[in-house]
Amino acid sequence: MEDKAQILADLQEIGCLHLIPLKPSGDPIAEGGPSSRSRDALNFLLNCPRRRRQVRDPSKFDPLKVEHRALDLRESIQTLEDERDFLKERIANLRPWGEFVFPSLEELGNVRLWFYLVPRNQMEKVEAAGLIWEVVLRDNRFSYVVVLSEGEPEGMPVPRVRTGSISLPELEDRLEEVELVLEDLQAERAGLTRWCYLFARGIHRLEDQAAVEQAARQTYDASPVFALQAWAPRENVAELREYAAGKMVVLEVADPDPGEIPPTLMHNPRLLAGGQDLVSFYTTPQYWLWDPSVIVFFSFAVFFAMIFADAGYSAALGLILAALWKWMGRTDSRRRFRALLATLVGAGVAYGVMVGSYFGVAPAEGSLPAGLKVLDIMDFDTMMLLSIMTGVFHLVLANAVTAWHWRRSARAVVPAAWVFIFLGAASVWLGYSGGQAAGFLKTVGVAAMGVGLGAVLFFTSVEGPLWQRLLRGIQGFTRLSNAFGDSLSYLRLFALGLASASLASTFNDLAGQVRASVPGIGFLFALLIILLGHGLNFLLALSSGFIHGLRLNFIEFFNWSISEEGDSFKAFSRKERVPWRTWS
Repeated sequence: MEDKAQILADLQEIGCLHLIPLKPSGDPIAEGGPSSRSRDALNFLLNCPRRRRQVRDPSKFDPLKVEHRALDLRESIQTLEDERDFLKERIANLRPWGEFVFPSLEELGNVRLWFYLVPRNQMEKVEAAGLIWEVVLRDNRFSYVVVLSEGEPEGMPVPRVRTGSISLPELEDRLEEVELVLEDLQAERAGLTRWCYLFARGIHRLEDQAAVEQAARQTYDASPVFALQAWAPRENVAELREYAAGKMVVLEVADPDPGEIPPTLMHNPRLLAGGQDLVSFYTTPQYWLWDPSVIVFFSFAVFFAMIFADAGYSAALGLILAALWKWMGRTDSRRRFRALLATLVGAGVAYGVMVGSYFGVAPAEGSLPAGLKVLDIMDFDTMMLLSIMTGVFHLVLANAVTAWHWRRSARAVVPAAWVFIFLGAASVWLGYSGGQAAGFLKTVGVAAMGVGLGAVLFFTSVEGPLWQRLLRGIQGFTRLSNAFGDSLSYLRLFALGLASASLASTFNDLAGQVRASVPGIGFLFALLIILLGHGLNFLLALSSGFIHGLRLNFIEFFNWSISEEGDSFKAFSRKERVPWRTWS
């Protein structure tokens, strides 16, 4: 037990465990860790418009003093900013009435002054109100009316102007005083920003300590020993065994039982890890399912390219990526996204060359780009066939990988059956649309669909009596409508790609017409149309590529592959090692 804190700190340093509580941990915030006030103070300093060079010597740093002073400054600045806004509003209300000093109530016999900004067309209502009033100023729209009354007058056509009882010079003096104090406080705030680096590191250290304390409350203690249970990746078991041997700690490793549901840790090659970020953005596959990250990575790139449908736009995206390349290499998450963007650029350029679109301009006949053009985006029949077949392949892939994943189980039969149904339906369609030469596909397709539907009927459920299995199999046929709808959903690839290419071509034609009809300055108007039109079309194509490219993976693909959601693996690891960028 005396080594418990050190062992937990060491395990936190290794950082490969997902802890399983052996007893309730309680509220970590209430029992330790950095307070929300510390983070408020840090955020207040980080949001300062002017920051100072960072101090890196911790011997000069007093975190409590900085925290308290930062929070005091925040409260004082907020109070003074509210007063400044109030004073500005009150001065704006009072300025049209001129500079004067309010007489005391005794001097006016308990009569008060009430100020009204009355539209000139409503002065008749003031005259009919039977009040004592005087117009002190007129302009084109309003009459500035002062009413004498002990209480708030009734019958006035507009609400009164709130001027308060303080004179205009006094308000202006107070406003200047408040603004000077605000400048001093903002300067002091900027001075405190020199501690942001040490302050942030201190918070991470406190969070690490709080995580260790929380982990200590989740162990099973029976003095003189304690027990800790956790999930760990298989590749880290050797490291844990080595640590246990060195520290004389008993380590027992066991595979998860089929009834258990461990947290899901997706691990992919570094260049393809952007796919697991896309998957995690939508869901976490259950541990016993398979990792779709690689398929999502490449299918998203293909869909994005088909929607972008222009080599010029993809090259422009590549230039933006090149400009941000160094910045995107600073963290792991940015590097993963950078690799994904680079793939999108490559796929977009390749598909744009295939359809022969360069900022909406088709290549000249006989040129090399024209020779590389293998698809005509205006050939609706071919492009619709390509889009739907891409979708069928995507859905077949989802079911085929699922069937392979469950290959040692009866659960593999149904997804394999849907592979036959999808391929059979596609074959029947090709058989009818491909003419006499493809007629044999009709027979092959019908046979494949028959096999698939039979497997769905008998293997949707493998438990219970035969009549119950058949009833559940009939229920399984309801997915036929899903299969039909999901396949047709991929038509959006063609529709959005056509829209992007058509808009680009339209802006080019419009710019050409303007240039031809207005000699001289028409060139500038044409250039403006080109820049604004293609800029707008680029943004539309970019957003469509991301939204619909992800949608086809998250909705259609996951509908046939990821049947259950799991919990993500949360490593018990240190945060303080995260590097921090300083300002100069």
